[in-house]
Amino acid sequence: MGRLTITPRAYRRITFVAALALAVIILTGAAVRLTGSGLGCPTWPQCEPGQLVAKPAAGYHQQIEFWNRAFTGIVSIAVMLAVLGSLVRRPRRSELTWLSVGLVAGVFAQAVLGGLVVKKVLAPPFVMGHFLLSIVLLWNAVLLHHRAGQAPGRSRPVVDGTLLHLGRAVFVLGCAAIVTGTVVTGTGPHAGDRRAARLDLHLTDVARVHGTTVMVFLGTVLSMLWLAYRRRAPALVRRRLGILLLVLVAQAAVGYTQYFTGVPVILVAVHVAGATAVFAATAALYLSLRERPTTEEAPSPRSQPALARNTLARA
Repeated sequence: MGRLTITPRAYRRITFVAALALAVIILTGAAVRLTGSGLGCPTWPQCEPGQLVAKPAAGYHQQIEFWNRAFTGIVSIAVMLAVLGSLVRRPRRSELTWLSVGLVAGVFAQAVLGGLVVKKVLAPPFVMGHFLLSIVLLWNAVLLHHRAGQAPGRSRPVVDGTLLHLGRAVFVLGCAAIVTGTVVTGTGPHAGDRRAARLDLHLTDVARVHGTTVMVFLGTVLSMLWLAYRRRAPALVRRRLGILLLVLVAQAAVGYTQYFTGVPVILVAVHVAGATAVFAATAALYLSLRERPTTEEAPSPRSQPALARNTLARA
């Protein structure tokens, strides 16, 4: 019986599942905050002292918080499979193993930070850090999935220097929009529990800073899209710019609507989902600016003897 191996294509499917799970848990975490269930389980890692799971008769706050924690188990399985898959993938590549190990380390850090969020009664800096670490993990997962679809070796730019610099600026501005958005959240009304403190900032001021950042972000994306068509950038780059522009415009529309309608819960939920989509689209665009050769496939058992004979013949 031979050793277990998987092909590069199969491994890339595993990395996609891991990235999807890490995106979904951002949304389940938002559901906890928006339903006021942040302290539904007042202790960690237990739900209540001496009780690991939520009681069937418990209120919906405890049920929501418990199932969000339980989904972390699914995420943990997905990232561990990414690590194990990188070890049995043929051909094996150390960069994929290190990227997948980064996911495991990040999920562990999230668990620790999640415990601190509860112990600090949803203090805004800890809640903001919890969300931002989720975004870092999502970037790690998107990068792993991207690299898993490429062969090893140095990448080369597929656009000119100006577009490459604009792409970097878009990525930085996308991250800045995420960070300023967490400041607005930490100042706004949806704290996750009525006992949670809020940042001692004026909501109008931080919303203005966030909105300005998004407008600069949007303007940079528009400039890059215009230049990409003018200089005939690769179709993939132009397509991903178009997707980012579409998602970003929709996200900005939701953001302004929620602000001027009293920040209703449903629109905040849509805005969190939109922020996740905007970051994923920004990351995908950034990674499309450089390329490596198409992914390698593991040689089949039948082809290995022929490959060996050809190698000996060339020698």
